[in-house]
Amino acid sequence: MPRSSQTLLIILAFFSIYVIWGSTYLLNKIAVTELPPFMLASFRFITAGLLIFLLCKIMKINLKISKKQFLNTIIAGFLFLSFGNGVVVWALRYVDSGFAALEISAQPLIVLILLRIIDNKKIKVMSMIGVGLGILGMYLLVNQKQVLSGEDSLLGMAMIFVCLVSWAYGSIFVSKAELPLNYFVNTGYQMITGGIMLMIMSLLFGEQWSLPNTWSGEVQLSMILLVIFGSIVAFTSFNYLLKVVSPEKVATSTYVNPIIAMSLGWYFLYEQITSQSILAAMVLLTGVYFINTKKRLVLFSRFRGRTTKLDATK
Repeated sequence: MPRSSQTLLIILAFFSIYVIWGSTYLLNKIAVTELPPFMLASFRFITAGLLIFLLCKIMKINLKISKKQFLNTIIAGFLFLSFGNGVVVWALRYVDSGFAALEISAQPLIVLILLRIIDNKKIKVMSMIGVGLGILGMYLLVNQKQVLSGEDSLLGMAMIFVCLVSWAYGSIFVSKAELPLNYFVNTGYQMITGGIMLMIMSLLFGEQWSLPNTWSGEVQLSMILLVIFGSIVAFTSFNYLLKVVSPEKVATSTYVNPIIAMSLGWYFLYEQITSQSILAAMVLLTGVYFINTKKRLVLFSRFRGRTTKLDATK
């Protein structure tokens, strides 16, 4: 593929995970008010996976993969979709969509810490500042009256954090694992396997399933958008980016996701945006910037009479 074409593809893929994924919080919030969470997520991913396989057949893309690749897609499907997304949808019954997106914006912080634990990757000076800001931002987010006053809200926030760890580890796992080379095939298998695991979870929790023709118009539209754009387009873009750029760069989608989610939640669902939430967002996203920046931090040392540079890239 020509370099210019690949660059354009990367830009479009980043747009997908930045903007489209930011809108999925609103869509899931609308759907989960009417549908059971695990049933909702299972229906979404199985439908998306089947559509991807159908598209592959039309395009004559070979769906055959090795046993190792299949096992890795099951693991990725669980980390990203069954647990990483399914439980977030469950938690949206108790927290605002903007709150959820803002908490998930701490993903680069978790990726950084996991890379340190798993790969013994040295944390840069700028990244250490980002970690500190990230922790402060999380504290400001959670330490609000509307969160602390409700036991269910705290439970929802706690479960989202666990999902955040699952998604962050999944990002690292996928960047190294042997997976199907074709990104549609890779995404399709993750969707199907993740959706089946969500179906099992739904049945174990005794959720009541319903047919799409019994859903309200808003929920039907939300599901269509979640399947086509939130699942097929954005998740395929996500898997593509994990193979062509670093996990830390992919995690920068958290710069934009909370802004999109909070704006849409405020406009369509009348969710309250407090001044403390805005402050928490600014602190968190500044922390994310410090974690991902490649710029040098320049400190002037008058005592030594010269400039000392702390390189954030080492």
